[in-house]
Amino acid sequence: MKRIVAGLAALAVLSTAGLALAQDKKLTMAVSIPAADHGWTGGVVYHAEREAKLLEERYPGLDIVVKTSPDGASQANALEDLTAQGINALVTLPHNSDELTDPIRQVKEKGVFVTVVDRALSDPSIQDLYVAGDNHGLGRVAGEYMRERMADGGDIVIIRGLPIVIDEERQKGFDEGIAGSKVNVLDRQFGNWSRDDAFKVMQDYLAKYPKIDAVWAQDDDMVVGILEAIAQSNRSDIQFVVGGAGMKDMIKKVQDGDKMVPVDVLYPPAMIATAMDLTAAGLFDQNPVRGNYVLDATLVTKDNAQEFYYPDSPF
Repeated sequence: MKRIVAGLAALAVLSTAGLALAQDKKLTMAVSIPAADHGWTGGVVYHAEREAKLLEERYPGLDIVVKTSPDGASQANALEDLTAQGINALVTLPHNSDELTDPIRQVKEKGVFVTVVDRALSDPSIQDLYVAGDNHGLGRVAGEYMRERMADGGDIVIIRGLPIVIDEERQKGFDEGIAGSKVNVLDRQFGNWSRDDAFKVMQDYLAKYPKIDAVWAQDDDMVVGILEAIAQSNRSDIQFVVGGAGMKDMIKKVQDGDKMVPVDVLYPPAMIATAMDLTAAGLFDQNPVRGNYVLDATLVTKDNAQEFYYPDSPF
């Protein structure tokens, strides 16, 4: 079952009887996520902590424990400790699928409601709820924008992420988005979702190709490095760069009408808040939330950028 998450505010509307019931419940939700080791995970931590406060205000009987871990082994230990303390629900973004599948399975075996975010487990039958962004859609939406923007054709370069499934899904979506267009892909190299690596790749592109009309990058962190390389080159042929994820700096550029960053494509770290919100609604409001929820890869434009701008977020 695939659903597009929309209208979450409706889940917060309680009847008088439902509110009384919720007041009587005393439940604990654990949120286990990676530590802020780069921009996107920094956003995950910010939104988890922000949503924890909002949900505890909404549901007085709910206690939320947010635990960050620097690596998979530490996260497995944290899950064991959290379960020993007694929890009713777990919302987790695993460091990696293979290493965390069995530890999360052990949590589930204790009768805990399990919500998995973003990185799917090796055994998806463990989870009650799965919330994720649309990797294929991120690439497709970016490709469709370029196809429309460059209707008369143009030369582009691509900076991919890492050679893993997520990258392949995004790249496949992008190729489908530009299919049948006059967009010509000059080159595609891995930037490892790193600002520094993307900077170096873009420098190589600028030295290799005398004319580049546009750039697609799979992640906004890499766009930072790409823009710096372009600025240092003093090249004026690059018309725009399209990234993805929803970094606040890029959203602000879109909002301000920056010609080099006219749009962005969402793969929001705020999906952790969506997962927490849905989990709490299932626990307290008896709303049916089991299943797979895939968030839209929304095209952020100047018209809607304000909806996705979090000035206090680190990402």
